[in-house]
Amino acid sequence: MSFFLRPEPTVSVVIPAYNCDRYLAEAIDSVLCQTEQDYELIVIDDGSTDRTQQILQTYRNQSLNIDLRTVCQPNQGVAIARNHGIELARGKWIAFLDADDVFLPDKLAAQVAIAQANSDVGIVHSGWQRINATGEILMQVEPWQQIPTLDLESWLRWKPVLPSAMLFRRDWLDRAGGFDPRFPPAEDTELVLRLARMGCRSIWLPQVTVRYRQHENSAMHQGLPQARSLAAVIDYFFTQPDLPPAIRHLESQIRYSTLIWTAWYLHHTGHAAEMSRTLQKAWKLSPYPPIETIVHWADCFASYAQNWGIDFDAQALAVSAEWQTLSKWVLNQNNSSPKSIALD
Repeated sequence: MSFFLRPEPTVSVVIPAYNCDRYLAEAIDSVLCQTEQDYELIVIDDGSTDRTQQILQTYRNQSLNIDLRTVCQPNQGVAIARNHGIELARGKWIAFLDADDVFLPDKLAAQVAIAQANSDVGIVHSGWQRINATGEILMQVEPWQQIPTLDLESWLRWKPVLPSAMLFRRDWLDRAGGFDPRFPPAEDTELVLRLARMGCRSIWLPQVTVRYRQHENSAMHQGLPQARSLAAVIDYFFTQPDLPPAIRHLESQIRYSTLIWTAWYLHHTGHAAEMSRTLQKAWKLSPYPPIETIVHWADCFASYAQNWGIDFDAQALAVSAEWQTLSKWVLNQNNSSPKSIALD
């Protein structure tokens, strides 16, 4: 580790790490191989109990061309770890890299170039590759194909948030106050919604820049915590008193679509009973009559699975006990009277 820091860099890369020694060296190496030369790297060890410190020591012992700083703190969660990195960062721009993800070589250079060409932009987003635990590419994700504009409405509707694929202007992170630790593991979505509500402008770099790893310990495999966190983020968002009227008008639509995505996610992660309860909540907000609602849910499940590169067995879903019971429940509802199921 350098005793004397170089002049202020353009980009600060922050890696929060917690018990991720299996992948950490690959993540760090992907930063060290960047074609962009004007950056620093900050690794926050969030109280790991594995070999994280031994791995970091190997980099401290090397003579590197960049400033590398490593910090160990008691385990407090990824939000506080990232916020610690923001506090230490000296760059005008901040790039986050989860310890199990991998930057492609020109990630920083390409995003810095588009950021410098758009002085009013606070977030530069990009595409990603989904990879499995061993690094095999599962699919390319190019969200700009479906979501060409990143404004508050599109963030709310689609939530295409992946911190490792994004570049943030430091000033905006400071103004927003960083990540809110009340919403793990959806604190990244809450931050982006907060930034958009504050007026932070986001644009696409239409390029795949990162490999996003899917494995048994990743955030997107947390099942119930992920679903509950996303619901809490949406609830909190709509409690804000200063929402634009056009956004306030979309509340039922946003809640409905979020519940359907959450139900699919619960189905995908093996929580059938919770899926059913979530769709019962969605029924209260459905703009369709009973049969069309059921068909719409199934179509959405198929679409979400396709977007994730996952095989979807519609027949298996249709004959499952939970779906059969749910369908009968929906068909027994009187669509001409108010839907009464509680949303809590």
